[in-house]
Amino acid sequence: MLKGAGLAGLAGLAGCVGTGDPAQSDGGGTSESGGDSSGGSTSTTSGPAMAQSAEVWGWGVAAKSLDLIDEPYEEEHGGDITITQIGRADMKDKFKSTLLSGSGAPGAAMMESVDAASWVDTGGLRDISDWLAEAGIKDEFVSGKWGPLEKDGGTYALPWDIGPVGTFYRRDVMAEHDIDPTSVETWDQYIEEGKKLPDGQYLLNLPSNDYDGLWRMMFRQLGGQPFTSNGAVNINSDKSLQVARILKRLRDSGVANDLASWSSAWFTAFGEGTTASLTAGAWIEGTLKAELGDTAGKWGAIKPPAIESGGSRATNWGGSNVTIAKQVDDQTARRAWDYMAYTLGSKEHQPPCTRSTGSSRRWSPPTSPTRSTRAASSSTGKRRAACSPRSPRRSRRTATRSTRRRSRRRSTRTSVT
Repeated sequence: MLKGAGLAGLAGLAGCVGTGDPAQSDGGGTSESGGDSSGGSTSTTSGPAMAQSAEVWGWGVAAKSLDLIDEPYEEEHGGDITITQIGRADMKDKFKSTLLSGSGAPGAAMMESVDAASWVDTGGLRDISDWLAEAGIKDEFVSGKWGPLEKDGGTYALPWDIGPVGTFYRRDVMAEHDIDPTSVETWDQYIEEGKKLPDGQYLLNLPSNDYDGLWRMMFRQLGGQPFTSNGAVNINSDKSLQVARILKRLRDSGVANDLASWSSAWFTAFGEGTTASLTAGAWIEGTLKAELGDTAGKWGAIKPPAIESGGSRATNWGGSNVTIAKQVDDQTARRAWDYMAYTLGSKEHQPPCTRSTGSSRRWSPPTSPTRSTRAASSSTGKRRAACSPRSPRRSRRTATRSTRRRSRRRSTRTSVT
C-alpha cells in the first residue's frame, strides 16, 4: 500500500483473475511458521532492546505471504518471527477477545480496514505514532489508508493492502453463450447479457451473508460516505437507495446465484463455471491461484459496471493492516514493529507482491533510507516478496516453510564436523 506499488496489481484488472470480500468459513485450526515466541531479548546498535522472538497472527494466503519474508528478516535483523495461520473469522474473534480481556495477544496481528474503527475503539491497541515517525515512512503510504487507523492523534496499525475492484469473469463461459463483458457499461446492461445464460447457470453470485460488503462497494462507487456527520450509518440516502435498487434488480432478474461467500459450493461454482463472474477486490487473485489453479487462463476482467450510464466505474473493496495490542510488552512490541516496518514499509518487499498475487500497494522511494531499507539494500541474498491477497476458504494444519527451514538448519549444524 506504499505509493506507486499498485501498477502491476491494477494492470491485472485488464485481464487476469479475482473474486470478492471474503467471509472465510470458520473451520479449522492453525498452522505455525517459526519457533518459540517467548523468551529472551536482543539489543541492536541502532535502537533499544527487542525481544528475541515475536508471533504474528494472520489468515490464509496473507499469512503465508508474511511467511515469505521472515527468513530474510531474521538473517538481517536477528530474532525469530513466528507466523501463526488461523481461520479468518476465528482469528478476528480471538484477537478482539484478547483486546477486550487484556491478555493473550500475539506480538502483532492482521486487521481488516473494515474492523479498524471498532478495534481501535476497544482501547486495546498500541499507539505506534512515535515508531512511525522514527521510521520516516508514513508519507510513503497513500493517505486514504490512515483514516480508520487513527484516533485522537494516535495511529494504531501499519497499512498493508487496498482493494481496487474489478469484475472478473470466466472467458470460456461468456464466449460459449455469446456474451461480451467488455461491451458492458452499466449493471442494467450486464443483467441483460446475463439472461443469455441457460437455466442452472448464473451470471454472478449474490451471497446473502455478504450484502454489507456489496453495499459498501457500490455505495463507494457512487461517492457515498458510509456514515453521516452525526455518526449514523448512511443508509437512508438517495445513493443508498440506488444501490438497493440495483441489488434488487440483480436478484429479481434470475441471473444471480445465492451461495455463501467462501463456502465449498461457492468455489465449486466458480471452478465449474456455473457462476460465471464475480465483482471483487484485486487482492483475491492469489486465492484463485491457490484454490482454482486448474482454471488458469480462463479468466478475464473489466472495470465494475456503473450504477448508471456515465457513472463511475471505480471503487474499493477491502484492505488489511497489521496492528500491535497495547498489552504486549515493550520489547516484544518493538520486535513486532521492526518486522512490520521491514515487511510493509519497504519498496524491497511490497512491489513484487502485485506481480505475483494481484494485491494492490502503492509506494514511492523514501527520501532517506529507514533501517529496514538500508538493511535490504546492503544484503546480497535474493529476496522473496511478502504479499497479501485475501484469504482462501480454509486454514490447513501443515508444517510450514519456516518450521521446515529451522529443521534443516538444525540438521545442517549437527552434521558439520
